Amino acid sequence: MNHQFNKGLLLTSLGSFWWGFIGVIYFEYVAFIGHIELVVHRCVWTTVMLILTTIFLRKWNIFFITITNKKNLLYLLLSGFLIFINWSIWIYAVATERIIDASFGYFIMPIISVLFGYIFFKEELNKKRIFSISLVFISILIMIFFNIKTLPWVGIIVALSWAFYNLVRKKINVDTDIGLLIESLYIFPFALISFYFIFETGLNDFSFNNSNLSFLLLLAGPMTVIPLFLYVRGVELIGLGATGMIFYITPTLQFILGYFYYNEEFSLIKLLSFTIIWFAVIVYLKDLYETN
Repeated sequence: MNHQFNKGLLLTSLGSFWWGFIGVIYFEYVAFIGHIELVVHRCVWTTVMLILTTIFLRKWNIFFITITNKKNLLYLLLSGFLIFINWSIWIYAVATERIIDASFGYFIMPIISVLFGYIFFKEELNKKRIFSISLVFISILIMIFFNIKTLPWVGIIVALSWAFYNLVRKKINVDTDIGLLIESLYIFPFALISFYFIFETGLNDFSFNNSNLSFLLLLAGPMTVIPLFLYVRGVELIGLGATGMIFYITPTLQFILGYFYYNEEFSLIKLLSFTIIWFAVIVYLKDLYETN
């Protein structure tokens, strides 16, 4: 049991580290091609990667069983739209030097998910969780009141799209990788059409004649799928309680990279709002620890 817990701890930590550090470095490095083309590449190569992993893991039988259920297909269409928004906004944040704003979204996302759990699933809210949710709204109101331009709308969309995504996925019992494959297949035709128009208009940076750049952009698939597999496998081994705490490695590393490495602007208003958010996170994690 101890070995299983340690393995789960390692996997979720690696997944969170990948999202917060490796993923940021990679997507920022290739962001020169433009966020629209980069989103297209992420959608295309993630689909290809998931098809290959499904073949390798011999899970096509699960795939075909899943797509025979109309309810699954409907919910996965909606969740596919939400994951596309999440991917697009996050890449936009990295490409336009808004990594700190994106980290804001990942700091508040688990707390927003708690609120959604209460609204949509009638999950209980204790005093600490109510307090954490209240602090999130206070931090947002402070930015709106003092200077609405400081509002990290990128982070808010990241948080809401991911929280709604988790909400939709809770409605169905589908394997994470198979569900993501179906979501990606919904997006895939639109990504290919976009790919075609980018090439036709000469706006593409991707070219098979440039093998180095081609290889870098092909990595958008593994960069999306690998951390997800690591994190989800860790959740399966040790549960949501412990992994919910480990997840905060991701926004912490994003914030550190944005501020110290990429020298992004960080105003006093944002500092005040982030301080309130960090306090909300501490309260939330303390409650998570005590209830698990």
